[in-house]
Amino acid sequence: MLAYIIRRVAQSALVLLVVGLVAFAMFRFVGDPIENMLGQERTMEDVERLRENLGLDQPFVVQYYKFLENAVQGNFGLSYRQGRPVADILLERLPATLELAFVSGLLALLGGIALGIFTAIRKRGVTANIIMTASLIGVSLPTFLIGILLIYVFSVELGWLPSFGRGQTVQIGGWSTGFLTQSGLQALVLPAITLGLYQMTLIMRLVRTEMLEVLRMDYIRFARARGIKDRAINFRHALKNTLVPVITITGLQLGSIIAFAIITETVFQWPGVGLLFINAVQFVDIPVMAAYLMMISVMFVSINLIVDMLYFAIDPRLRVDRTAGGH
Repeated sequence: MLAYIIRRVAQSALVLLVVGLVAFAMFRFVGDPIENMLGQERTMEDVERLRENLGLDQPFVVQYYKFLENAVQGNFGLSYRQGRPVADILLERLPATLELAFVSGLLALLGGIALGIFTAIRKRGVTANIIMTASLIGVSLPTFLIGILLIYVFSVELGWLPSFGRGQTVQIGGWSTGFLTQSGLQALVLPAITLGLYQMTLIMRLVRTEMLEVLRMDYIRFARARGIKDRAINFRHALKNTLVPVITITGLQLGSIIAFAIITETVFQWPGVGLLFINAVQFVDIPVMAAYLMMISVMFVSINLIVDMLYFAIDPRLRVDRTAGGH
């Protein structure tokens, strides 16, 4: 087990290095930040001086090494646009994104598993068929279009919910939360549904497929032949074995919620790190872009690592295979 963890951590570190290298290389083709930072009256001396101060006159390898060296210490440099430490800017915006991702992930996980179980158990029922047909909408429509439709119905036509912003927030230490205010909760509803709907439909269809497969297993038939109640078979035996393969896909889907938040935050003007990244791209704010991508990469890799550990702990077949392989 320890050797497996060490190997996975080493692989994760390598992935982060490669992602950082690719992202840092791509930023060289986004544009020149000097063009946006200096006015029309700039001289060549001003350009060269600012380029030297920012370290942009150094070779790519040197810039990348300094970026990694500072990033390990939590220092991502200064924003070209705001002139403030990037780490401080990210910490200000991160609560909004994490709260949105948390609610969306909870909706996707609970809703997806519950609907997946229901449609598998009542696979020939009218309600289950309606749910499966409706789920095609969540899978087929792009996220931004779902958001626009929700805004039109619930904000423009009905006027029930706000169409943009985060609402009123409460500061608790260094964390700003909208969970404690009515306007904050109302503002969270539409973005959370928009962000979580696609993931929920994927999880639902995955759970349904896996559960239908498990329900066809011989040990389920044997349990029914013994006279065990359907409720015990479905929730005690079938569900437990259904969730084992679902964990990996679900973990990755929940991780992608944070990355996909960039679209939802743009549609609803949600003041999170996704909207911050879009603004940074427009201004060629390289330190902010690099820090954002590294942060998303760390979250993805960490979630993937945790999922692998859970999968290893839950499924005894993996432990047997590793032990047999070691001998």
